[in-house]
Amino acid sequence: MAMGKILIVDDDINICELLRLYIEKEGFSVVIANDGGQAITKFKTEKPDLVLLDIMLPVFDGWMVCREIRKTSQCPIIMLTAKGEVFDKVLGLELGADDYVVKPFETKEIVARIKAVLRRVGGGVSIADTAGESKKEVRYDGLVINLTNYELRVNGEQIDTPPKEMELIYHLASNPNRVFTRDQLLDEVWGFDYYGDSRTVDVHIKRLREKLEGVSDKWALKTVWGVGYKFETKE
Repeated sequence: MAMGKILIVDDDINICELLRLYIEKEGFSVVIANDGGQAITKFKTEKPDLVLLDIMLPVFDGWMVCREIRKTSQCPIIMLTAKGEVFDKVLGLELGADDYVVKPFETKEIVARIKAVLRRVGGGVSIADTAGESKKEVRYDGLVINLTNYELRVNGEQIDTPPKEMELIYHLASNPNRVFTRDQLLDEVWGFDYYGDSRTVDVHIKRLREKLEGVSDKWALKTVWGVGYKFETKE
C-alpha cells in the first residue's frame, strides 16, 4: 500500500523521473507536473499529501503556485530551486513553504525531508503508532496548541497553521519565559540537518504574531533584543 502521494513540479523531465524513481522505491505514489498551470490543476484533481515545487517554471512560477495552493490548503510544500539567496528563502517561507532545498541536491536528502515533513503532519503514521503516545497540548488564556493533531485554536476558533509554525509556537509555549536564541530554535525545532539561516525563525515568528496579536494580556510572544525570542507569561 502506498505511503502517500507526492506531486513533483519541475520543468526538467530528467529531474522529475529521477525523483520519481527514488520516491516510488520508498513506497510513495508520484504525480508529475512540468509547468505551473499543470501543477495547480493536478493539485486540485490528485489531492497529493506533499508537493515538491520548483521555483523557475513556465506558465506560472513556483511562487504563484505556492500562493494558489495556500488559498485552499495547508498541504506541505518543499520548494526546489537553483537559487540560494536569502531573499528567495524568506519569500518562500512567507508564502507558506514548509522546507527549502537548493539544487543540486542528493535524492536521499529529498526522500529524508519528505518523510520528516510527513511525520510532522501525521502522514504515513498508523493508529497503532500513536496509540500509546501522550497528548501533546499546551493551554493558555484564549490559546490551545495541540501538536498531536497539529491544531491551533485562538478563542475557540481553529486557525490554519503550517506544521513548522505549529512546532515553533508549541516549543516556545512549552517552555514559558525561557529565552531561545535563533540558532537554538533552528537546532531544536528545524533539526540539526536544516541548512537555512536565522532569518527563517524571524519569518515564522512574524507570521505567528499576526495570528496571535491581541488575544490575551496574560501571555505574549516576545522579542529579546540581541538574543532571540520567548513565550512570556504573566503571573
